Amino acid sequence: MDIRTAGQTELDHLAHLWYRSWRDAHAAILPEALVRYRTLESFRRRLQSVLPSVRVAGPPGRPLGLCITKEGGVDHLFVSASARGTGVATALLSDAEASLENLGVKVAWLACAIGNERAAGFYEKNGWQRTGNVVIHLPVSDGVFPLEVWRYEKLLSETWPVEG
Repeated sequence: MDIRTAGQTELDHLAHLWYRSWRDAHAAILPEALVRYRTLESFRRRLQSVLPSVRVAGPPGRPLGLCITKEGGVDHLFVSASARGTGVATALLSDAEASLENLGVKVAWLACAIGNERAAGFYEKNGWQRTGNVVIHLPVSDGVFPLEVWRYEKLLSETWPVEG
């Protein structure tokens, strides 16, 4: 599956994909106060600010999924409902892992909403291990929103001692 960097012309398509996928996965399990912050426009603004680091699956203009890495981890991974179970999420996650490893990351991290069992099962199937709960501070229009999440980690590479 071809994974590529997002283009500026895809911003609106990607914002809609992220908005719909986020609401599908999170609206029922996260605090209503956070859900109110997560408007289509909020996703569009957030995407615009990180567009050069957004990796996409699917043809230009018709994205099937997106992944954003940040500071040694997988910051966001979302796939359209129509692409679930097709290998898109696995391809995006593998691409993110390879990118992080190429940057020298030994142990990658990601956060998963508590209660998002579908995502948790996917991460565990792909070799990620839940290491506990942490509080992350999500950017919102008037500051930050603290949210407790499951933290996952994955060993990407090991440094082997050189024998002399």
